Amino acid sequence: MQRPFIDAHVHLNTNTQAKLQLAAQYDAYFVSINTDIPFFIDLQAQREMINTLNQNTPRAFFITSFDTQYWNTPRWLPHAMEQIKAGIAAGAKGVKIWKNIGMDENLKDDQGNFVLLDDARFDPIFQYLSDAGIVLLNHQGEPRNCWLPLEEMTVASDREYFAAHPEYHMFKNKHYPAYETQMAARDRVLERFPKLNYVGLHLFSMEYDLEEVAKRLDRFPNSQTDLAERICHVQLQTMHNREKVRQFFIDYQDRILYGTDVIDDGSLTAEATAAKLEQLWQYHWEFFATDHLMEAAEFEGSFNGLKLPESILKKIFYSNAVSTYMLDVP
Repeated sequence: MQRPFIDAHVHLNTNTQAKLQLAAQYDAYFVSINTDIPFFIDLQAQREMINTLNQNTPRAFFITSFDTQYWNTPRWLPHAMEQIKAGIAAGAKGVKIWKNIGMDENLKDDQGNFVLLDDARFDPIFQYLSDAGIVLLNHQGEPRNCWLPLEEMTVASDREYFAAHPEYHMFKNKHYPAYETQMAARDRVLERFPKLNYVGLHLFSMEYDLEEVAKRLDRFPNSQTDLAERICHVQLQTMHNREKVRQFFIDYQDRILYGTDVIDDGSLTAEATAAKLEQLWQYHWEFFATDHLMEAAEFEGSFNGLKLPESILKKIFYSNAVSTYMLDVP
């Protein structure tokens, strides 16, 4: 396994030590992405949690965010900018925007339309981040499966998630913006702010086809992407055309970041969370580093690992995160 390596997409919201002990064992570091999610602790508490975790074993960096508490009032933008600047001053390595922009019934304009990422009210934030050289991380929309019936979804993890979270299953919420509308809004922002350093999380939410991800990476040269919670989609495509998938990682080796999207919120014990991280790290490494015949829990069938060159593995599992987020690691 690559050592040191970085899990560049987690949510560390509990003060437990097992995950840090595991990280020390693997010489691993975390990028914990603070997110305005209703069932998370609040943004300030998320930031303080990372400081607490780092007191004894400094293995975690964090990404800040902002909320929509005062939306549709004059207080919203000053409040959001204050949150962003406070997070950056506290050491944040970037700013996250979640899928609630475009997928929240409470975020609408005066005409009752859903607010999308390209709403002009976000422009001052994008301009500030662009001018300051601060990276924007964006979870835009959801996997395309979200707009399909459960039985037509391509992987079991999506079927299970959207069955448990029907409020986010867009097939059942047809008055919400379409998948294509969500993606187009994101693309328009990147066109308007070409100097913005951008990470399209979850394979730009275009996980179903790496050719679509490649088009965005080509079109927006200041963009990167991450693999968090979408590696099973990569494996599904590998089963059908391994060489095409492998070539994608060779061609875009400088633009891809590894991450698991593990949520450490207390729903599992500290030991179970650490075990989950270790299992994912080892399983994902096997897929990218070897050509072993493998299976995935999310779909039927087998596939061979990609066996990427060591130089590319180091980029995906370590150095791309270091350069994208300007991490000060040994």
